[in-house]
Amino acid sequence: MSEHRHDESHDHDDPFDQGLAHDLVVLREQQRRRRSRHHRRAVLGMLGVSGAGAGAAALLSGGSAATAALARVTSQACTVEEIPGETAGPYPGDGSNGPDVLVEDGIVRRDLRASIGDAAGTTGSSAEGVDLRIRLTLTDTATCAPAAGLAVYAWHCDREGRYSMYSPGIEDQNYLRGVQVSGAKGRVGFRTIWPACYPGRWPHVHVEVFRSVDDATGGGDPVATSQLALPRRQCMAVYRRAEGYSASVANLERVSLGSDGVFGDDGGVRQLASVSGSVERGFRARLTVPVDL
Repeated sequence: MSEHRHDESHDHDDPFDQGLAHDLVVLREQQRRRRSRHHRRAVLGMLGVSGAGAGAAALLSGGSAATAALARVTSQACTVEEIPGETAGPYPGDGSNGPDVLVEDGIVRRDLRASIGDAAGTTGSSAEGVDLRIRLTLTDTATCAPAAGLAVYAWHCDREGRYSMYSPGIEDQNYLRGVQVSGAKGRVGFRTIWPACYPGRWPHVHVEVFRSVDDATGGGDPVATSQLALPRRQCMAVYRRAEGYSASVANLERVSLGSDGVFGDDGGVRQLASVSGSVERGFRARLTVPVDL
């Protein structure tokens, strides 16, 4: 009777008895796979495509198909609401209520502090105040992609709460008004002064967005009209410390974003600019402006 011999060459086929080192390797591999599955589910969940058939399969398969699918899904998932539409107010200077600064040579400009055209260089043709640089980033509501080639007309009051072209004493001036065109990153920039807080209104900057600079300067209709709100803390710092703003202190104390006639419906949550800087060095205000194109 032949003796049965154990064939050691098959030891590795037994997954249950290969030693502690082997068990640790297997455990690490199982953990890696679980993490990978969890990550894929999380990504798909965030993108809203869990169980989305061919699209989900393409995302999980890798390669160029996954890249294209991810781009499509991300674009679809990125829809945002347009910036709230607001009144242009009684002093737009765009021809809809009296004078039209948009037909003036030089209206397409970054620096808004001086008057242009026939008003340039005249007495009182420069607006004095704390330096403010505004950067708006325009995006397409359908894709969240930067919106290039749009024209933005911005205007606001001076440090005394007056609007050029309308207020007594400065009807012949047109400062604190100008147009810029968005670049490839959807950005426009303006250099101006910090506006006052006049009775009944929260400190703000008006904006109209046009499809092109030709529309803006040629009588076209804006695709969006809104207002940018400035934060209370920086407003009060300017009004209390800078020359020429003293009347704004009491005006700001009597109003809030919640009680304001324009921002009050939602507290200006989507129109409140992010602001950095100081009274001495000047401020930078930033806001993303989604537009329905």
